[in-house]
Amino acid sequence: MNIDDAVLHTQDRLAKEGETMAELLTQLRNRISPDLIGAREWDLILKQARQLPITMGAQPFGFELPLHDSRPVADFGVSLASGNRSGDFFETQARTDETDETAGAVRRLFGEMEAQHSSLREIVGLKLMLEYDVGSAPGEEKPLPGLFLRPNERTLFGGAGLQQDVGIVVDALVSSVGWEKIAAERENAERVYLAQPDDTRLDSFGVFPSRKRTVRLAIMGFSAEDGIGPYLEDTGWPGQVSVVESVLARLRERADIVSAGLNVDVRADGLGPTLGLTPIVKQRYTQDSRYWIDGMTDWDPVLDALGYEDYVVPEKLAALGDWASKPTTLFGKTGPFLMLRGIHHIKLVISGNRLEQAKAYLYMVLSGAHAN
Repeated sequence: MNIDDAVLHTQDRLAKEGETMAELLTQLRNRISPDLIGAREWDLILKQARQLPITMGAQPFGFELPLHDSRPVADFGVSLASGNRSGDFFETQARTDETDETAGAVRRLFGEMEAQHSSLREIVGLKLMLEYDVGSAPGEEKPLPGLFLRPNERTLFGGAGLQQDVGIVVDALVSSVGWEKIAAERENAERVYLAQPDDTRLDSFGVFPSRKRTVRLAIMGFSAEDGIGPYLEDTGWPGQVSVVESVLARLRERADIVSAGLNVDVRADGLGPTLGLTPIVKQRYTQDSRYWIDGMTDWDPVLDALGYEDYVVPEKLAALGDWASKPTTLFGKTGPFLMLRGIHHIKLVISGNRLEQAKAYLYMVLSGAHAN
């Protein structure tokens, strides 16, 4: 059974287990430390999860945790795809409630993906991700989630001349959330890609419709020793490159950092001043057949290195120590499910020419196809 068929099978089973993601998360609460997500904060996540179908448990979902914040808050992320139960949920929602802006954006993206000879589908496939600002925006007015696309079908390596692909994905995301296309914004995104070294790849695209307009690009595979500084200078990043190099040098003293990733914010007037930095001790690719299973300890050296940073909360680091685990079996009404969980990545945020934040991105996913 291939992965897409396994997802469909798992979704069919999950649909018999309940209706909303809140029902699934409730069963998983005892596996999540209160040092990472507190009781009040968990209730906020459940409130959001009640608006989402339980079938989303068949694709990666998880939490964004601020390791620099003593509050046990978290944001919530989910995955979906056109043509499966989770995607159909948003399609139906868009038809029945024209005021649902998120469903409308998803439907517009799906429409472009499913079009005949779709250039977008040839690049990203049929999948997308949503990131809900739950803990970072706990007020009554709930912002729209961020939308992310990944080049799952065509790897956007630096030096491959694929800047037109970059523009296609940017245009699709911008249009999906109702923004007008800005030529300078697209050109800057293409320029960011064209400046990439040959051994790097553009890993994801994102927009946040409730925040100040930017297009978030994640670029992976930089040499941790000498690849980032020249790139940031070439792209005209407005921050101090020496600060970034100093952070990397400090990490390399404490862990064997083999490469690094960058998150940059593309605007019509160039790059934004905030920069995300992802240290990597073992290079992995989502195309790897065991990407979601192997590598349980890959992030331990990074967590150990962060333990020396004064701004990081020690209790959260300790709670993350056993988050990644071997596949475990959960028993539901329809039988056993296999649950995988781990750390997808760690991101350090440089803003105002100083290292201000550290965030951990945790994933969970269930399979009902390989649990017997």
